[in-house]
Amino acid sequence: MAQPKYIFVVGGVMSGIGKGIATSAIGRILKSKGLRVTAIKIDPYINVDAGTMNPTEHGEVFVLEDGYETDQDMGNYERFLDESLPEINYMTTGRVYLSVIERERNLEYKGKNVEVVPDIPLEVLRRITAAQAASKADVTLIEIGGTIGEYQNIIFLEAARMLKQEFPRDVAVVMVSYVPIPHNIGEMKTKPTQYAARTLNSVGLQADIILARATVPIDTKRKEKIAVFCNILPERVISAPDVESIYDVPLNYEKDGLGDILEKVLDLPKRSAELSDWEAFAERSHNGASVIDIAIVGKYFDSGSFVLSDVYISVLEALKGAAYHLNAKPRLTYLNSKDFESGKLPLSTLDAYGGILIPGGFGETGIEGKLKVIRYARENKIPYFGLCYGMQLMVVEYARNVAGLSGAHTTEIDEKTSYPVIAIMESQRKNVAESRYGGTMRLGSYPCVLKEGSIAGKAYGKKEISERHRHRYEVNPRFMPQIQKAGLVFSGTSPDGVLMEIAELPKDVHPFFLGTQFHPEFLARPLSPHPLFVGFMRAAEEKASIHSVSLTEASAAQR
Repeated sequence: MAQPKYIFVVGGVMSGIGKGIATSAIGRILKSKGLRVTAIKIDPYINVDAGTMNPTEHGEVFVLEDGYETDQDMGNYERFLDESLPEINYMTTGRVYLSVIERERNLEYKGKNVEVVPDIPLEVLRRITAAQAASKADVTLIEIGGTIGEYQNIIFLEAARMLKQEFPRDVAVVMVSYVPIPHNIGEMKTKPTQYAARTLNSVGLQADIILARATVPIDTKRKEKIAVFCNILPERVISAPDVESIYDVPLNYEKDGLGDILEKVLDLPKRSAELSDWEAFAERSHNGASVIDIAIVGKYFDSGSFVLSDVYISVLEALKGAAYHLNAKPRLTYLNSKDFESGKLPLSTLDAYGGILIPGGFGETGIEGKLKVIRYARENKIPYFGLCYGMQLMVVEYARNVAGLSGAHTTEIDEKTSYPVIAIMESQRKNVAESRYGGTMRLGSYPCVLKEGSIAGKAYGKKEISERHRHRYEVNPRFMPQIQKAGLVFSGTSPDGVLMEIAELPKDVHPFFLGTQFHPEFLARPLSPHPLFVGFMRAAEEKASIHSVSLTEASAAQR
């Protein structure tokens, strides 16, 4: 394809209506037509990256293969496109301004005045075209964070306008807008979308397509009304109702012919969409032959239930994908570790679940509660999966209660512990001492060598893997001999054997008791579920089946 194509996805009326999923779904549709597709996220924050943001405020920090800390939507893009994206595909207001300032300091502007307009939008365009060139994409999707009319994203809309002016047939604008149905009126109202379209017009842009988000499918009458007042064809108003599964979204869009419409708007050759594999996956997401109950024990559960899916979104999607692969449906329950710490929840509550997962995190909140949960899972042979901090605490618990290292801890919580089984990485000491926190953890993909015959080794089916990291602390090599002698197996290590990447108990000791220092959820994809999540869910399903048989036998004995 001679000239690359660009699609800007913008939001109207309000935030949180699913621009990220919309962008991901469009990417999936275009990829299914045989096009090379890449996706870019623009966040209107002064933060240089997402690494310093509180997850309860902004959601999960997603780590790219090259180590860049990004918004959770980059994870959605990777899952829907089934490919890894590079650092250049993510930018924030802070990153853009920092780049311009650095270039000015290096005399790259050759002494001319550097101004917000046009130099900031030009830097945005430079990064967009660099991302396109790096991926050799036929179509580049650019999601602009925030909502039309906000001051924060005006420079990005100006960049879109400039590109559209230069290449009018090669740039499309898709507006995702909310169409409310006020409870006391009971009628779908289009006026907010009309205002959003006019606000977009005020910055020199016209929506080519409107994705009408609503609780129910939008009817023909409303499509026609939106078309008249927003100056587009009725068929370019796409119904985007609430769905049970986000994986239904591409299929819903295709019902309204979105892929074909985009071909017309961008003057692309007409191609058929091949979505059969996606359709099969979406079908499995609705029709599981069994239910697997999983308890997710974390600490970010007391800030309002609306933040749950954002804080651990990659973990949740990884669990779902693994369950669907097993033709099962996951039933996920969120339990606050502080409730186990205080005794508000008895540990016997965990007996109702096929498996327990403790995700990553930082800090001391709810730690003793997590340690109690890990010990209960180990002693009662409940499948357990620990991610990053969940693996570190698994080592702490084992050291305390099995290896005889009473009071063992991580120096992140107790710097004076007699048995610092988890300690700060040597490479991180200077960063912490000098308060250099942003972008300085062990980040991105690193190789890991697997122990033959281990649970992890059998799950992956190969000797060496590469997984993504985000941490400053690690298993202290000084205590490895004692912990290993007590029975814990370090089945995955760095190639030099210094860093412990995976810890587990043998299959004959526990059905599944495994933790990873890395974040396997970042590589879990709908069409290629992560092997460790599949192994965990399979063990949880087997545990539930055994428990069900035991209850049946007990009932029969009573009769």
